[in-house]
Amino acid sequence: MAVPPRISIIGLGYVGLTTAVCFASRGLPVSGFDVDIKKTEKIGQGIVHFHEPRVAELLKDSLGREFKISRDMSELGDIIFIAVGTPGKENGSIDLSYLKSATEMLGNALKSQEGYRLVVVKSTVVPETTENAVEPILEASSGKKVGHELGLAMNPEFLREGSAVRDMFEPDRLVIGEYDKRSGDTLEELYRAYYREKMPPLLRTNLVNAEFIKYASNAFLATKISFANSIANIAQRVPGADISVIAKGMGLDARIGERFLNAGLGFGGSCFPKDVKALVAYSERIGYDPLLLSDTEEINTRQPLIALELAKNILGSLKGKKMAILGLSFKPDTDDIREAVSLPIIQAALNEGATITAYDPAAMENVSQVFGNKISYANSALEAIKDADCCVIVTEWDEFRKLRPENFASQMKNSVIVDGRRIFDHDSFEGKVDRFLAIGLGERQS
Repeated sequence: MAVPPRISIIGLGYVGLTTAVCFASRGLPVSGFDVDIKKTEKIGQGIVHFHEPRVAELLKDSLGREFKISRDMSELGDIIFIAVGTPGKENGSIDLSYLKSATEMLGNALKSQEGYRLVVVKSTVVPETTENAVEPILEASSGKKVGHELGLAMNPEFLREGSAVRDMFEPDRLVIGEYDKRSGDTLEELYRAYYREKMPPLLRTNLVNAEFIKYASNAFLATKISFANSIANIAQRVPGADISVIAKGMGLDARIGERFLNAGLGFGGSCFPKDVKALVAYSERIGYDPLLLSDTEEINTRQPLIALELAKNILGSLKGKKMAILGLSFKPDTDDIREAVSLPIIQAALNEGATITAYDPAAMENVSQVFGNKISYANSALEAIKDADCCVIVTEWDEFRKLRPENFASQMKNSVIVDGRRIFDHDSFEGKVDRFLAIGLGERQS
């Protein structure tokens, strides 16, 4: 494209804002819109409302130049991304209310605007949503016909929290679901202008396949994690067995691969749990019982509490015991606690009468909104483990890897460590702490 297309992004949450500043960082003009006025005011001041490496830096570099906050939809770009949230409902299905509202607002704004516009669904939606929900609402509210005045595409995002900017700059693949060839050509042209000579592998398909690819990808990775955890739970009962060694041997098989075989306390976050549940609910709605996916979800629900089972095997009752929880976010380099395994662990420990002191480099404020003063919050890992009877490693932050056996032995009342993320070499702890326990590590015979 000789003249770069103007881009608009509706919804400045995690996906929307990250996408916006990454596009802007390469000279593409971007306007961002969100109905949350407080959020847009903060963004307009250069304040990012979530923790994600490099996003604040890119926002600062582009704000007021390539990236501008739009107060209304009176001046929409040539390509308009809808990136609003699709949260899960109680029954596992997704809530499309934000998507439908955003689509209607967009359609009303497009009614008086001339020229061809491409609307791109970036939100995660179950198959058939773009065609059966977005398209009719867009046409009814705009008075324009998709395939003529309007283009329509589905472009799933594959951004991982903690490395979203890198994933936007260097993705494994791009998937474009197109209503028609013009829609697909327009979006592909944008990405070729963005990636230039470093264009990633591209798959162009229809709308429903693009929607499916997002869910199938996340469901497969979630299943792989739950499989590894199932093997770990078996290995834990076998003297001398070690899931880290078993997984390494499995991963050497090119058909399996080593990624996502790290056993632990289960997966969390805004994607895997929600997407597995949504795919289960969708499958059941169209008449199929997805047993494998249901089991994946069930295994993950039970997995966090294994940390407490290991602790109780040594301490007996948790009543009156002081537990240190290291790590609260669902993964490192984020403050996101959505579906974080720390939450059920803390709640179960409280129910059994334990007292909790927690530490996390980024997520303590968010957890305090859940538990308030029911637990204590430390300023460091060493402060958290002081006088504790047990320490559970819940999130694999790099700063926890720097702890040594002597730190636990000198600070804790009873140096019982449960390595829930397998970040330590258990041999280095042997004989230096009271007990070292880990997910998928069989007790050694004396």
